[in-house]
This record gives sequence, C-alpha cells and structure tokens, in this order.
Amino acid sequence: MACPKLTGIAASPGKGKQMSVSSTMTSESNAMSSSSSSSSSSSSNTLSPVVQVKPLGFPWETMDPFLFCVYHDDAYPAANAQMGPQAALAGRALGQDFSRKDGWSMYHGSVVPGFPAHPHRGFETVTIVRKGLIDHSDSLGATARFGRGDVQWLTAGQGVVHSEMFPLLDASAPNPLELFQIWLNLPRQSKMAKPHFTMFWSQDIPRLSATDAEGRRTEVAVIAGRLADAEAPPMTPPPDSWAAQADADVAIWTIRMAPGARWTLPAAAGQGTRRQLYFFKGRTVRIGGQAVTAPAAIELRADAAAELLNSGSEEAEFLLLQGKPIAEPVVQYGPFVMNTEAEIAQTLRDYQQTQFGGWPFADDAPVHGRDPLRFARHPDGREERPPQLAIRP
Repeated sequence: MACPKLTGIAASPGKGKQMSVSSTMTSESNAMSSSSSSSSSSSSNTLSPVVQVKPLGFPWETMDPFLFCVYHDDAYPAANAQMGPQAALAGRALGQDFSRKDGWSMYHGSVVPGFPAHPHRGFETVTIVRKGLIDHSDSLGATARFGRGDVQWLTAGQGVVHSEMFPLLDASAPNPLELFQIWLNLPRQSKMAKPHFTMFWSQDIPRLSATDAEGRRTEVAVIAGRLADAEAPPMTPPPDSWAAQADADVAIWTIRMAPGARWTLPAAAGQGTRRQLYFFKGRTVRIGGQAVTAPAAIELRADAAAELLNSGSEEAEFLLLQGKPIAEPVVQYGPFVMNTEAEIAQTLRDYQQTQFGGWPFADDAPVHGRDPLRFARHPDGREERPPQLAIRP
C-alpha cells in the first residue's frame, strides 16, 4: 500500500526505482546513542520518558524492526454503481492520485479507490482498518473482506502479489475510510517463509478501558504485545514474524483518550526495545510532563513508564509501535526488502520469471460484491467469518 506501481521491472536493481540500502546494525546503534543525548538536551529532567519529538509526515517515520507506516483518512462520498465514488474524477491523476482533493484520493485505483495488484517480498504488512472496508485478493488465490476494527497480518515472505481495494457500498451516504498500514521487517531466517495471512477480527482483539480518578476514560486496542488488565489474552502473531519471537517485545496498540483523561503507558518488558508514539488526532497532550502538539511522532524511552495527559478539549488518539531492533542490514527496492543487493537482484529475477505464482483473477483490482459481510477465504479453501457476521456499509 502507498508504494509506487512496478511496471517493466528490470532485473538489475540499478535500473528503475532507486534502491535504498542501510545497515540498521550501525544506524540503530547510533540512534540509541543520539537518543540519549537528545533526551538530556531537550529536557532538563534527565529522567523524562521523551527522547525526541518530530512532526508527522507522509508516510510516518519508523524505527527498526518497523519499515513503514502510513495513515489513510479518506472522506469518500456516496457510492456509484461500480462501488466507486459518486463524484467526477476529472482533474485527478488516475492511477497515481494521492491528491486528497475534496478530502479523499483514488490512490492507484481508476474505478474503485485502492491499490491494485502489486508484489511484496521479505517483510509483513499489518493493516488496521478503523472505518470502511478493504477487499483483499492475492496470487495464492485467497480473498478477504475486512474492516470496522479488523486487522489483517500478511506475511509476504518469499513473495506474494496482492490487491487492496476500498469498495464503497453505501449509495445514499458518505463512505469514510480510516486505516493504518504498517510494514514490519522479517529477520534473515524468515525472509523466504511461505506467504500467508492471518485475520484478527475486531471483537477478538484485546482491549483495555481505564478510568482515571476524575472519571475520564482511556481505551487501548492491543493488536500485538501484552498489556496488563486487557480484557482478553494477547493475539498470536504469525509463526514466522519477528513479533512471534519471545524476546522481540513487539507492540502495536491504538490509544484513545477523552478530553482531560490521564493514563500511564507502562514501561516495555524487554531489553533494548525502542518505542515510538504517533499523536495523530487531537490538539495538545502532556507526555511525562512535556507539552506536545499534534500531529507529532514522539520517541519514548521504552524502559520508563510515561504518563499521558490529554490537555486538549478534543479526544486524543495515538498509535504505539515498539520492538527490539532486528539489527540486520536492510536493502529495499520498492516493495522488496532483503538483506543484500544480490538478494534484491534475485528477487527481481524471480518476480519476472514467476510473478510470485501469477494472478488468478480477471482484473488487477477485484472487489467482492455489494454484500457487506466480512470474510476470509484462504488458499487451502478454509473460510472464516467473524461471529458478528454483518456490518453496515
């Protein structure tokens, strides 16, 4: 998602999209060192949990083991007969529309907004859909429709092609869409794992509802990791994920605070964990006593608890990403993330020759009809549906 289309990919990584090469073993060590100095220089209180504060861009800056995070908040209008927007598309660069004209974009879609078939190798995508629906299709023959709090965790591993389309189903009212997509790196030994996806249906995700001394509420959804007093056991990450490692200390949480609410984010459990808090909705908060204005990315000391106070007059919302760094070299070429340039070159050859299994659908942007029921059909024919079968469009 939010990755340029690949057309006519060359076997040489020197052609086409520029390749990004970094050694996280070095950069993370340097970052840990600079974080300590930044923390002491930005606050006279050396025990402050805040390391540094940066403005939010697009996409959001991440730290190892994460590669990428993007937030979509689209105010789509009523639907037309093709499940696209009931609005003129003139003036949009169809196929590459990130304009947010009138509060929404078509992205790489031309009829239905979204991201038609595109490949991945070497990492995982975690897609959290807060409003609206996503229609998933992939080169393994699997399909899914999910949304309204559901999460899809896709292990691309050795390679998969998938599409992520945003069908608009309500012809008489707006069709808002809100989601995060997070790219979580795979360690070297799992880069070529068999691709598959796991569904975390909304009602199965652990949640914590905390009320402070003034009766103001904070709600936390725990997509990955553990949080004491959450009302359900933690979700089980896919077996090849870095998040499945006992000492990886990966956490992916969303946090919503009422105006004036106070809640303490507990310290991380692991050694060497890094933690980033994205303040994406609201006006002002205080974190460990330090005032922060939205939107902002706040790097926190993971070994310290951090008191959050929503000092604004609106709800405040955050995304928390944390984990122990994988600390391996990262070589990225568009939607392919490996450890060496030679592995990227091999990936390009593999994709040219196999298309990661080919595309079994009639077009590159399938949608799954007007029925709003959520479902997942896996490559082995297994089908699952959440207990709450129906959602409103």
